[in-house]
Amino acid sequence: QLQLVESGGGLVQPGGSLRLSCAASGFTLDYSAIGWFRQAPGKEREGVSCINSSGDSTGYADSVKGRFTISRDNAKNTVYLQMNSLKPEDTAVYYCAACGRSYCSGYACHNVNTWGQGTQVTVSS
Repeated sequence: QLQLVESGGGLVQPGGSLRLSCAASGFTLDYSAIGWFRQAPGKEREGVSCINSSGDSTGYADSVKGRFTISRDNAKNTVYLQMNSLKPEDTAVYYCAACGRSYCSGYACHNVNTWGQGTQVTVSS
């Protein structure tokens, strides 16, 4: 079974930071681009960021550019999303995804092979 296990979500005040982790099991993510997506209440799921298989190319949605940083540690089979200067509009369920290719389409996957379960991020005072 291929699985992505997420952690790091929670409640944070505006201006605060969180780091989300996405750990792969059942496969190595060395050859997969990894994307982060989010879905806010009443809205469609949207791409947030994507990193290619080797970690030397990244993309970010305009809404998070300059605040979020995606990174990966292939030795640990884990991808991270560092979220700084969080805003209430960042509140959403965040999902990681193993892309079907080794490279990204901008800040999202061309196609998704495996989804994580999602983790709630709530930004509120």
